[in-house]
This record gives sequence, structure tokens and C-alpha cells, in this order.
Amino acid sequence: MRILLVLIMAFVMLPSSVMAQDAVPRFNDTQLPLPRFVSLRSDKAYIRSGPAMRYPVKWVLIKDDMPVEIIQEFDHWRKIRTIEADEGWIHKSLLSGKRTVMVNGTELVPMRQKNEAGAKMLARLEPYVIAAVEECTGQWCLVSTGGFEGWIERNSLWGVYESEELN
Repeated sequence: MRILLVLIMAFVMLPSSVMAQDAVPRFNDTQLPLPRFVSLRSDKAYIRSGPAMRYPVKWVLIKDDMPVEIIQEFDHWRKIRTIEADEGWIHKSLLSGKRTVMVNGTELVPMRQKNEAGAKMLARLEPYVIAAVEECTGQWCLVSTGGFEGWIERNSLWGVYESEELN
């Protein structure tokens, strides 16, 4: 009798817990991981204060391939964060899955031939330079920009997570 009572209570409680989960608004429409990095597809992207055309434009991004971090999703809109920690909403058609990085900081960053601190320096990149990222392993990322391809220390880049491995 007790087992039957427990089973009945379980069935009564189960639907209410499932319904409670569905009542919570979802802000991850694609089910892709959040947050995640993507890049701008356009050299002119309007960033809005909310997820629709009716919301005012907060600012305009004018850097093609600039990395941005998606932190929230709603319908066809993505809430993004920039390297300066500014946040706003952008239509998904203006974003690309292409992975890029931006040189972080205020000093020139060495690009090396190998993923070693003592390796030959190929170039020095200025802050905010955008590069395509090919691979990240350990504390190094292989990037290409301006006709150069080489390794940069991960902590000098914005657009990849500390423990993220890219091949």
C-alpha cells in the first residue's frame, strides 16, 4: 500500500515539476553553448538596446570579422559583448561562426614562429588587431593576419576562452 501511495505521489508531482521548468523563459534558442565567441559578418552592424528593430540603436560596429561574445539569445537576435565589455543586441544575420581574435591590452604583442616563448619573432601586433584563429593548444594560439601566420600567447588575445581547445 505504501509503495502504491509513493508511486501515485510521484506521478502527481512529476507533471508540476516539468511544467515549472517550461514556465521559465528560455534565452538559448539554438541550444548552442552560451557564452560563445563568433565574429561580425558585416563591416557595419547596428547594436540595439533590445532584441527587435523597434529598439533604438546604441552604437554601430564598423569592423568586419571583429570577434564578439554571444551571451544571450532571443528569437533571431543575439545579445553580444565586445572587447570593451559593451553589451547590446544584434540580428543573427550579421554574425558569422568564423573564429577570430583581437589583440588585447595596450602593448605590442609578439607573434612567434613556434608555440614557445623563446621562438623566433615574426611580427609584433598592435592592440585591437583582428586575426583569424586556426588553432589553440595550451597557452598558445596559431593566428593569421596581414600576411603573417604565427603563434601568440592566449592571454594576449580576446576571442578564445582560457581552457578552450581549437583545432
